[in-house]
Formats: sequence, C-alpha cells, structure tokens
Amino acid sequence: MPEVSVLLPVRDGARTLAVAMVSVLEQSFGDFELLVLDDGSADASPDIALGFGDRRVRLLRDGMKQNLAARLNQGIDAAVGRYIARMDADDVCFPDRFARQVARLNAEEALDLVGCRALIFDDSGDATGLFPCRLSHEKLCAQPWNGFYLAHPSWMGRADWFRRYRYQSPELARAQDQELLLRAYPDSRFAVLDEILLGYHMGPISLRKILSSRRNLLAAQIGQFARRREWRYLLLAMLVTMLKLPRDLLFATTAGRRWRDRRGGDVSPEIEQSWNALLRSLLRRLDELQLPHGPELPTPGSPK
Repeated sequence: MPEVSVLLPVRDGARTLAVAMVSVLEQSFGDFELLVLDDGSADASPDIALGFGDRRVRLLRDGMKQNLAARLNQGIDAAVGRYIARMDADDVCFPDRFARQVARLNAEEALDLVGCRALIFDDSGDATGLFPCRLSHEKLCAQPWNGFYLAHPSWMGRADWFRRYRYQSPELARAQDQELLLRAYPDSRFAVLDEILLGYHMGPISLRKILSSRRNLLAAQIGQFARRREWRYLLLAMLVTMLKLPRDLLFATTAGRRWRDRRGGDVSPEIEQSWNALLRSLLRRLDELQLPHGPELPTPGSPK
C-alpha cells in the first residue's frame, strides 16, 4: 500500500503532461501511486502516461468526458494511499514537495489538508511571480467570503477527509476546489508550508472563464452562508464579487497579467535559478526516457 495517492486529471494535455508526470515520478519521496485520470482525451495523453513504464502509474480511462469533479471523485474512490495529493497536467512539482507535506501531516494529526507556496510560470516556462498565500488555518479561513489562498494543485490531505467531503456533483465549473474548501473549513484544519514546492502554470486570462468561475463560486457561497445563517458573510461575498469585476478586466491586459502574477511577491534571482535548474533536469530526464515534451516548457533561455 503506497503512503500517497496522487490524483492527476487530464484532458488533451499531451503538450504538458510528460513534464508534470516526470516532476512527480522524480520526487525524493517515492512511496506513492500516480493515478492519471483521463477525461476523454482525443490526443496522445493516455499514451504519454503509459509511456513511462513506471509501475507506480495507473491510468484510469473510459473514453468518456465527465468533467473535473467526477474524475477527481473517481480518483478518490480508486486511491489506496493514506494521503491524497492533487496535481494538474500543466504544473510542476519541486523534488521535495511530497516529502515535506507527508512530514507535516505525520507531525500534526489534527491537520486535514496541507498546501505549499507556489511559483507562477507562463506558457514559455518563465517564472513570473509568486502565488498569494496564507500559512495558518486561521489566516486561510479569516475571510471565507473572499476565497481561500490555497492553490489546488498543491494540496495533500488525509484520504478520509477527501472521502468525507468529496467534490460536488454536478460540478460548479472552475470553482470546484473553492466550493469544497468553503463547505469543509468549519470542521477542518488547513495549513500551507512556507516553502516554494510547486510551479503553478498561469496563461493569459479568459474573461469568459473567470466570469463563469465568479458566478459559480458566488452561488456556492450564497448557498453555504444561507444554510449557516451567516448573513453578513453572504452580503460580503456579493459585494466582493462585484468589486473584483474591474480587477478581472485589468487582468485580461498584458500589464494586468504582470500585476496578477506578482500579487504574492516577486521571484528572487535565487528562486529563478532554482526553477530554471529544475526545468532543465526534468527535460533532460524526458529526453533520456525518449518521451515528448511540448513547446510550453522549452529549456529556459532558449529562443521563443
């Protein structure tokens, strides 16, 4: 029985999947299974997953499109690990991510879910900023009407916690993880490691997608706060959602994207050097395995 089950959903992610997977398979903590949850991919994603030939990889594939929440619940049901970790098909793990998170969960029995700090990178692989974070449960949950700064691909938590709460189905598109946190936080304990252990991919913003996310999250907030009779929180959620609309319009511009990516801080030369070294090592490993890697992650410094 592996200690950790990693859930990696993918749909048509062939251009980034290999890098994401090799960053998991090269972890310093090796006692895990990697569940690749294919959601009806029409590209080579399933072949890439099987191409590693690693016994820790399990491909769950039925050829249908069921969307993200259903696939994550499928992974939760199939997982056999004591802990469940989240990962996306276009993100990158630093080598010690799992080791650090397992150590924290082992040390604090009351802790249900732990994330980590994340570096933001763009389509070319360049580090562009740091994801905003709050380290303690109290700070993470201080403003539930404003969302939770807990990057979803950085999650690792106890398997029984995921099974208790699961993902809502039918899903709230692009608000699945925030809805789960909103539903679970009164009876849970969260934390974020004060270490950059994840590369979080962020491309140009889509206003259509961000507005859909805002609408679905607000619907979840109204429902939860009404059930809990937290009327002040409900009104604050509506107000905050309206106030964020001008910011969303700004984020759609080039200058706005730069500001968005730096909300959690700038990337220091030392962090950038570590990130570039990690990418180079992962791409070398893929070349050794003769596996493809897409143009989203060229070797840093190469012509774009």
